[in-house]
Amino acid sequence: MIIHKYLAGGVAAALFSTAVAAQVPVAAAPAVPIMVQQPSAVGSGSLLPSNSDVWLTLDSEMNSKHVKQGDTISLKVARDVMLGNYVVIPRGTPATGHISMRSGKGVFGKSAKLEFDLDAVNLNGRTIPLAGHHRVAGDGNTGATVGAVVAAGVIGGLFVTGHSAIAAQGSEWKALTKEPIAIEVASAPAPAAVAPQAAAVIEAAAPATAPAPAQR
Repeated sequence: MIIHKYLAGGVAAALFSTAVAAQVPVAAAPAVPIMVQQPSAVGSGSLLPSNSDVWLTLDSEMNSKHVKQGDTISLKVARDVMLGNYVVIPRGTPATGHISMRSGKGVFGKSAKLEFDLDAVNLNGRTIPLAGHHRVAGDGNTGATVGAVVAAGVIGGLFVTGHSAIAAQGSEWKALTKEPIAIEVASAPAPAAVAPQAAAVIEAAAPATAPAPAQR
């Protein structure tokens, strides 16, 4: 009986200690600050690094029915290319590319394919070389081909062709700058000197003299 009392007392003491410990607030560990590097100031002599993103948009639709390998394509810069707070290549700057591969659509649902490269941006007479290669394929027509072959044999598949490869006008395509571009920050124009206006001269009329009283 005495042993049971000791055991019960020990269990109660342990439970009390646990409850007390649970109620004691634990101090939160101090937050460790994250070290960040201060961005370097942008100025004349700064470089827009190579492999900077340049987004281009097509001036007109590109369709595999109407283009051939080697054709030049016309684009424009779709978004300002920035370095810090400075615009290096403004939106709307003209750019060029070329068709590097074209295959026409064919029988048995074979769709046309186009590959094109983004070559350069033309900024105020300066050519900025770019790297960008893209591929466009027409949606296949395999389901229609299988149906035609089942219904009419192999000859039926000869009359089912795939779709043209099309890149829509206004669609955006990513290119990268090939080399670093040194920038020159234009100085703000000095405010134009304003000549002081001459004070206007107001001519005041002389006060009228009262007539002399008539002599009697």
